[in-house]
Amino acid sequence: MDRVLELQELDLSIDRLAARREAIEAGAEGTAARTLRDEAQGRLGELRLALDSVNREASRLESDADSLTRKAEAEERRLYDGSVANPKELDAIQHEVANLKSRRSRVEDELLDQMERREDLEGRIKQAEAELAEAEDRLSEILGSSAVELKEIEAALVSRRSEREALGPELDEELLELYEDLRRQKKGIGAAALQDGVCQGCHQKLSALELERLKRTEGIRRCEYCRRILVFA
Repeated sequence: MDRVLELQELDLSIDRLAARREAIEAGAEGTAARTLRDEAQGRLGELRLALDSVNREASRLESDADSLTRKAEAEERRLYDGSVANPKELDAIQHEVANLKSRRSRVEDELLDQMERREDLEGRIKQAEAELAEAEDRLSEILGSSAVELKEIEAALVSRRSEREALGPELDEELLELYEDLRRQKKGIGAAALQDGVCQGCHQKLSALELERLKRTEGIRRCEYCRRILVFA
Protein backbone atom coordinates (compact mmCIF):
# COMPACT_ATOMS: atom_id res chain seq x y z
CA MET A 1 0.00 0.00 0.00
CA ASP A 2 2.95 2.33 0.55
CA ARG A 3 3.49 2.30 -3.20
CA VAL A 4 0.17 4.03 -3.78
CA LEU A 5 1.36 6.94 -1.61
CA GLU A 6 4.54 7.08 -3.68
CA LEU A 7 2.37 7.21 -6.79
CA GLN A 8 0.28 9.97 -5.23
CA GLU A 9 3.38 12.06 -4.52
CA LEU A 10 4.54 11.64 -8.09
CA ASP A 11 1.14 12.67 -9.42
CA LEU A 12 1.01 15.73 -7.17
CA SER A 13 4.50 16.70 -8.34
CA ILE A 14 3.42 16.30 -11.97
CA ASP A 15 0.29 18.37 -11.32
CA ARG A 16 2.31 21.16 -9.68
CA LEU A 17 4.83 21.23 -12.52
CA ALA A 18 2.07 21.28 -15.16
CA ALA A 19 0.26 24.07 -13.32
CA ARG A 20 3.46 26.13 -13.11
CA ARG A 21 4.12 25.60 -16.81
CA GLU A 22 0.57 26.69 -17.61
CA ALA A 23 0.94 29.78 -15.42
CA ILE A 24 4.15 30.79 -17.20
CA GLU A 25 2.67 30.19 -20.63
CA ALA A 26 -0.60 31.92 -19.78
CA GLY A 27 0.92 35.40 -19.37
CA ALA A 28 -1.04 37.82 -21.56
CA GLU A 29 1.97 39.28 -23.35
CA GLY A 30 3.53 35.86 -23.78
CA THR A 31 0.24 34.48 -25.08
CA ALA A 32 -0.02 37.25 -27.67
CA ALA A 33 3.58 36.69 -28.77
CA ARG A 34 3.02 32.95 -28.97
CA THR A 35 -0.10 33.50 -31.08
CA LEU A 36 1.87 35.68 -33.50
CA ARG A 37 4.61 33.04 -33.66
CA ASP A 38 2.07 30.27 -34.35
CA GLU A 39 0.36 32.36 -37.04
CA ALA A 40 3.72 33.05 -38.69
CA GLN A 41 4.53 29.33 -38.62
CA GLY A 42 1.15 28.58 -40.18
CA ARG A 43 1.63 31.09 -43.00
CA LEU A 44 5.10 29.79 -43.74
CA GLY A 45 3.86 26.21 -43.79
CA GLU A 46 1.06 27.07 -46.21
CA LEU A 47 3.46 28.91 -48.52
CA ARG A 48 5.89 26.00 -48.53
CA LEU A 49 3.07 23.59 -49.38
CA ALA A 50 2.01 25.88 -52.22
CA LEU A 51 5.59 26.00 -53.51
CA ASP A 52 5.82 22.21 -53.41
CA SER A 53 2.61 22.03 -55.46
CA VAL A 54 3.95 24.54 -58.01
CA ASN A 55 7.24 22.64 -58.30
CA ARG A 56 5.41 19.38 -58.92
CA GLU A 57 3.21 20.98 -61.59
CA ALA A 58 6.22 22.65 -63.22
CA SER A 59 8.05 19.33 -63.36
CA ARG A 60 5.03 17.71 -64.99
CA LEU A 61 4.75 20.50 -67.57
CA GLU A 62 8.47 20.33 -68.33
CA SER A 63 8.13 16.61 -68.93
CA ASP A 64 5.09 17.16 -71.17
CA ALA A 65 6.88 19.86 -73.17
CA ASP A 66 9.92 17.62 -73.62
CA SER A 67 7.73 14.72 -74.76
CA LEU A 68 5.86 16.92 -77.27
CA THR A 69 9.17 18.28 -78.60
CA ARG A 70 10.52 14.77 -79.20
CA LYS A 71 7.31 13.71 -80.94
CA ALA A 72 7.31 16.80 -83.17
CA GLU A 73 10.97 16.27 -84.10
CA ALA A 74 10.30 12.63 -84.93
CA GLU A 75 7.38 13.57 -87.18
CA GLU A 76 9.45 16.28 -88.89
CA ARG A 77 12.18 13.74 -89.65
CA ARG A 78 9.57 11.53 -91.30
CA LEU A 79 8.36 14.54 -93.24
CA TYR A 80 11.76 15.33 -94.75
CA ASP A 81 13.74 12.07 -94.80
CA GLY A 82 11.97 10.72 -97.88
CA SER A 83 10.51 7.73 -96.09
CA VAL A 84 6.99 8.98 -96.85
CA ALA A 85 6.02 9.77 -100.46
CA ASN A 86 2.23 9.75 -100.32
CA PRO A 87 0.99 13.39 -100.52
CA LYS A 88 -2.00 12.74 -98.23
CA GLU A 89 0.21 11.11 -95.62
CA LEU A 90 2.71 13.97 -95.88
CA ASP A 91 -0.15 16.44 -95.39
CA ALA A 92 -1.32 14.47 -92.32
CA ILE A 93 2.22 14.56 -90.89
CA GLN A 94 2.38 18.33 -91.41
CA HIS A 95 -0.90 18.73 -89.54
CA GLU A 96 0.37 16.47 -86.74
CA VAL A 97 3.60 18.49 -86.45
CA ALA A 98 1.62 21.72 -86.30
CA ASN A 99 -0.70 20.22 -83.67
CA LEU A 100 2.20 18.99 -81.54
CA LYS A 101 3.91 22.38 -81.69
CA SER A 102 0.67 24.14 -80.79
CA ARG A 103 0.18 21.85 -77.79
CA ARG A 104 3.81 22.40 -76.77
CA SER A 105 3.31 26.16 -77.00
CA ARG A 106 0.31 25.97 -74.66
CA VAL A 107 2.24 23.78 -72.23
CA GLU A 108 5.16 26.22 -72.30
CA ASP A 109 2.78 29.11 -71.55
CA GLU A 110 1.44 27.17 -68.54
CA LEU A 111 4.99 26.40 -67.49
CA LEU A 112 5.86 30.09 -67.67
CA ASP A 113 2.88 30.85 -65.43
CA GLN A 114 4.07 28.26 -62.91
CA MET A 115 7.59 29.70 -62.95
CA GLU A 116 6.19 33.15 -62.24
CA ARG A 117 4.13 31.71 -59.37
CA ARG A 118 7.27 29.99 -58.07
CA GLU A 119 9.21 33.25 -58.10
CA ASP A 120 6.39 35.02 -56.28
CA LEU A 121 6.09 32.24 -53.67
CA GLU A 122 9.84 32.15 -53.07
CA GLY A 123 9.78 35.87 -52.37
CA ARG A 124 6.83 35.51 -50.00
CA ILE A 125 8.50 32.59 -48.24
CA LYS A 126 11.59 34.69 -47.55
CA GLN A 127 9.38 37.39 -46.08
CA ALA A 128 7.45 34.81 -44.01
CA GLU A 129 10.71 33.32 -42.72
CA ALA A 130 11.84 36.78 -41.63
CA GLU A 131 8.49 37.38 -39.90
CA LEU A 132 8.74 34.03 -38.11
CA ALA A 133 12.28 34.75 -36.94
CA GLU A 134 11.13 38.13 -35.63
CA ALA A 135 8.15 36.53 -33.83
CA GLU A 136 10.37 33.88 -32.25
CA ASP A 137 12.86 36.51 -31.09
CA ARG A 138 10.01 38.52 -29.59
CA LEU A 139 8.65 35.48 -27.77
CA SER A 140 12.09 34.61 -26.40
CA GLU A 141 12.54 38.21 -25.26
CA ILE A 142 9.20 38.19 -23.42
CA LEU A 143 9.74 34.83 -21.79
CA GLY A 144 13.29 35.75 -20.80
CA SER A 145 14.31 33.77 -17.77
CA SER A 146 10.97 31.97 -17.93
CA ALA A 147 12.27 30.12 -20.97
CA VAL A 148 14.96 28.55 -18.79
CA GLU A 149 12.41 27.61 -16.16
CA LEU A 150 10.13 26.12 -18.81
CA LYS A 151 12.96 23.89 -20.02
CA GLU A 152 13.64 22.80 -16.45
CA ILE A 153 9.93 22.07 -15.93
CA GLU A 154 9.75 20.05 -19.14
CA ALA A 155 12.77 18.00 -18.07
CA ALA A 156 11.27 17.42 -14.61
CA LEU A 157 7.93 16.38 -16.14
CA VAL A 158 9.65 13.85 -18.37
CA SER A 159 11.48 12.42 -15.36
CA ARG A 160 8.39 12.26 -13.10
CA ARG A 161 6.23 10.72 -15.81
CA SER A 162 8.89 8.10 -16.48
CA GLU A 163 8.97 7.23 -12.76
CA ARG A 164 5.18 7.03 -12.72
CA GLU A 165 5.10 4.76 -15.76
CA ALA A 166 7.58 2.43 -14.07
CA LEU A 167 5.62 2.41 -10.79
CA GLY A 168 2.16 1.75 -12.25
CA PRO A 169 2.66 -1.97 -13.06
CA GLU A 170 3.79 -2.61 -9.47
CA LEU A 171 0.34 -1.73 -8.10
CA ASP A 172 -2.65 -4.04 -7.89
CA GLU A 173 -4.95 -3.40 -10.84
CA GLU A 174 -8.06 -2.92 -8.68
CA LEU A 175 -6.20 -0.54 -6.36
CA LEU A 176 -4.84 1.45 -9.29
CA GLU A 177 -8.26 1.74 -10.93
CA LEU A 178 -9.83 2.97 -7.68
CA TYR A 179 -6.97 5.41 -7.13
CA GLU A 180 -7.34 6.89 -10.63
CA ASP A 181 -11.11 7.22 -10.18
CA LEU A 182 -10.71 8.96 -6.82
CA ARG A 183 -8.10 11.34 -8.23
CA ARG A 184 -10.60 12.52 -10.81
CA GLN A 185 -13.23 13.04 -8.10
CA LYS A 186 -11.05 14.44 -5.32
CA LYS A 187 -9.07 17.26 -6.93
CA GLY A 188 -6.09 15.09 -7.76
CA ILE A 189 -5.73 13.31 -4.40
CA GLY A 190 -6.88 9.70 -4.41
CA ALA A 191 -4.72 8.35 -1.58
CA ALA A 192 -3.60 9.83 1.72
CA ALA A 193 -1.58 8.89 4.78
CA LEU A 194 -3.29 8.25 8.09
CA GLN A 195 -1.22 9.97 10.79
CA ASP A 196 -2.20 10.00 14.45
CA GLY A 197 -5.69 8.98 13.47
CA VAL A 198 -6.08 11.92 11.06
CA CYS A 199 -6.68 11.46 7.34
CA GLN A 200 -4.17 13.71 5.55
CA GLY A 201 -6.55 13.97 2.60
CA CYS A 202 -9.50 15.64 4.33
CA HIS A 203 -7.80 16.31 7.73
CA GLN A 204 -10.64 14.70 9.62
CA LYS A 205 -9.87 12.69 12.78
CA LEU A 206 -11.26 9.20 12.62
CA SER A 207 -13.06 7.73 15.60
CA ALA A 208 -11.31 5.14 17.79
CA LEU A 209 -13.88 2.56 16.68
CA GLU A 210 -13.18 3.29 12.99
CA LEU A 211 -9.43 3.12 13.54
CA GLU A 212 -9.75 -0.31 15.13
CA ARG A 213 -11.92 -1.46 12.25
CA LEU A 214 -9.36 -0.23 9.70
CA LYS A 215 -6.53 -2.01 11.51
CA ARG A 216 -8.44 -5.28 11.17
CA THR A 217 -9.36 -4.61 7.53
CA GLU A 218 -7.49 -6.57 4.91
CA GLY A 219 -7.03 -5.09 1.48
CA ILE A 220 -7.94 -1.51 0.60
CA ARG A 221 -8.66 0.85 3.50
CA ARG A 222 -10.66 4.05 2.91
CA CYS A 223 -11.43 7.18 4.93
CA GLU A 224 -14.94 7.19 6.40
CA TYR A 225 -15.26 10.91 5.57
CA CYS A 226 -13.68 11.57 2.18
CA ARG A 227 -13.51 7.93 0.97
CA ARG A 228 -9.90 8.32 -0.15
CA ILE A 229 -7.57 5.36 0.05
CA LEU A 230 -5.81 5.37 3.42
CA VAL A 231 -2.30 4.17 4.21
CA PHE A 232 -1.14 3.90 7.84
CA ALA A 233 1.88 6.13 8.32
